[in-house]
Amino acid sequence: MTIDAVTDIVRESLFLIIKTSLPVLLVSLIVGLIISIFQTVTSIQEQTLTFVPKIICVFLALAVCGQWMMNAMVEFMTQLWSSFSVYVHR
Repeated sequence: MTIDAVTDIVRESLFLIIKTSLPVLLVSLIVGLIISIFQTVTSIQEQTLTFVPKIICVFLALAVCGQWMMNAMVEFMTQLWSSFSVYVHR
């Protein structure tokens, strides 16, 4: 196995991590921003106010995007394991 092959696998896996975590992170970011704006406008300075809406929205995002995320990860692992004999040298 060459360094180029290892670099390609690492690059593909990092891209997959970014691609699959992006929807959940964006939902969390947007909900946190909206709640922060709401807290600023209403002068409510409760620190725990953001947790429950974020948890609910992240759960909903996982429910909506979870199947796509799992399919992408399973597809990557299937591709990786199916070409395992190429990576092993004796």
